[in-house]
Amino acid sequence: MLSNFDTNTTEAKIQGLSVQVGELFADLWKQGSYESDHALEAYKSLRRLLPTEDFSDRHIGATAAHKATQGAS
Repeated sequence: MLSNFDTNTTEAKIQGLSVQVGELFADLWKQGSYESDHALEAYKSLRRLLPTEDFSDRHIGATAAHKATQGAS
C-alpha cells in the first residue's frame, strides 16, 4: 500500500525536504560547486527515509523528487 502524504505528515515533510534539497543539488551542480556532492548525499539520505512503492524499489514520491534534481519543476 502506498503511503498517503495527506495522512502521514512526517513522510510529507520528508518528501518536501527531499524536493528542496534536490533543487539545491541541481543549482549547485549547474554552478560547478563541489558542495553539490554534499547536497546529493543529503538528498539520497532523505529519500531513503521514505517507504518504497508497492512492487518497486522506488521510494514514494520518486518522480517529483527526481524532477527536482534535474532542474525541472
